[in-house]
Amino acid sequence: MEADEVATLENLRELRSRTIEPAVMGHNGRIFKVVGDGFLIEFGSAVDAVAAALEMQRATTAVEASGDRRLLLRVGVNLGDVIDDGSDVLGDGVNVAARLETQAAPGGICISASVHGEIVGKIADRFFDAGERYLKNLTRPVHVWHWPDALQSILPLPENPSIAVLPFTNMSGNEADEPFVDGLTEDLITDLSRTAGLFVIARNSVYGYKGKPVDVRLVAQELGVRYVLEGSARRAMGRVRINAQLVDAPGGQHLWAERFDRTVEDVFELQDEVNAKIVEALVGRLTVPTPRNRPKNFEAYDLCVRARLLTEESPQTEREAYMLLQRAVKLDPSYAEALGLLAYNRWLAWTHFGEPEDPNRRMAVTSAQKAVDLDPNDAGCRYVLGTILAYERRWEESEAAFAKALELDPNHADTWAAMSDMSVLDGRIADGLAQIEKALRLNPYPACWYLCHLGQAQYAAGDYEAATATLRRKETYRTNSRKFLAAALAQLGHHDEARREAELFLIAHPHFTIGHWLSSQPLRDASVRDHFVDGFRKAGLPET
Repeated sequence: MEADEVATLENLRELRSRTIEPAVMGHNGRIFKVVGDGFLIEFGSAVDAVAAALEMQRATTAVEASGDRRLLLRVGVNLGDVIDDGSDVLGDGVNVAARLETQAAPGGICISASVHGEIVGKIADRFFDAGERYLKNLTRPVHVWHWPDALQSILPLPENPSIAVLPFTNMSGNEADEPFVDGLTEDLITDLSRTAGLFVIARNSVYGYKGKPVDVRLVAQELGVRYVLEGSARRAMGRVRINAQLVDAPGGQHLWAERFDRTVEDVFELQDEVNAKIVEALVGRLTVPTPRNRPKNFEAYDLCVRARLLTEESPQTEREAYMLLQRAVKLDPSYAEALGLLAYNRWLAWTHFGEPEDPNRRMAVTSAQKAVDLDPNDAGCRYVLGTILAYERRWEESEAAFAKALELDPNHADTWAAMSDMSVLDGRIADGLAQIEKALRLNPYPACWYLCHLGQAQYAAGDYEAATATLRRKETYRTNSRKFLAAALAQLGHHDEARREAELFLIAHPHFTIGHWLSSQPLRDASVRDHFVDGFRKAGLPET
């Protein structure tokens, strides 16, 4: 709608007239309410309803369209009594159907157990059991089934105790304290993830819940964890006050809830205390990882927290983060995390954001090594060093840095994702796919570059359809990954669309050339290199 309201409305009208209405009429149904792009439809039998849903979905997914113009349906089907007042159909059965629709994947169908019992032996398509789910505003769980297989929407619980730390609510009433409260949440996640025996969801995946009313049972289902930590923080008059509660999500029981009150200077001791409480509750024993390097200057910490959220967003925010990090390092030259982020920032600048290679490349290497020297126990600094050393072709040192990062923090999703990139460019494509899948389990709602690495791995494996679907996802569609989408479309023979995507990519990345990509990437396998170059050329990306 944002890109082209007229065309989108026309597409929606065509979808209704050519796909939805014929399927409804062909299976003895009736549309009794239309709300925007949503439809409520009644059928005389569950078999007719599911047959119509399958017909709609197959017709919709068969339509060729670009990422912006592709309209995919989600369908929920429930069986229950309704009240027909002549102009509308109401009742609990309708409410459940509406909630089931939200559980379906785009292009998918979600049905209740009552519907599944009616269609067994009558519908050839297989539905997959996703078990009981708590749906929004419903007090009882609903047993649901998915078509096709539940995709990434149903995540099994890990064997180890699993936890998601929701963004803490800023209770100070001052927006200037938002970065501090966000940083508090991030540091809790970082320290918990270093604890042996815990499975911890990465920060990107929890920040989608920030500022929203949440049902912890739904959060746990969506992220595939059993436990959820939620809380609030207030910074005022030189003190920090935290309220935190740990919830066993399936039953909604509180394992503990506590208030903490410290001076601002003692905030890191406060973080350690909260972590110790959680670990003791979940693991049953107190395990203390080797402590990380803590900043000596609190203003430097504030600057670093703000820079964390800016570095990866765009070339513009990356430059803003660079200024913040320079100041943080000047205020506290021994602050390892600030130096590690500075190294990562300068690496992004010359490899992806079109800034000069000199002196950024040299600065990235120097800062990354210094960060690790200052804090050998920080997995984040090790991961940054491993990434940068790979781009320096110092392969063995890079692999050792990644291995040490995972030894320090087996939950470090960024390390798993970065290793996928290196494995694919080294020709170990199966390893690369396994590593990015591990990263995505730890970070189900990731930063855009995770999907870039997934699409890159799928392209390298020759699965262009899967790569195209991944790289069209809204989380990564308009980013640096667009060059791989153009290449995948070109390999599928969709040359006009490939060239359009390549042109749109170059608008945002005017400095890109195939030659620079070849010289900057840690390519070790000639066949992988030639495969990517072939796709770029077919899409019309410039050589030099």
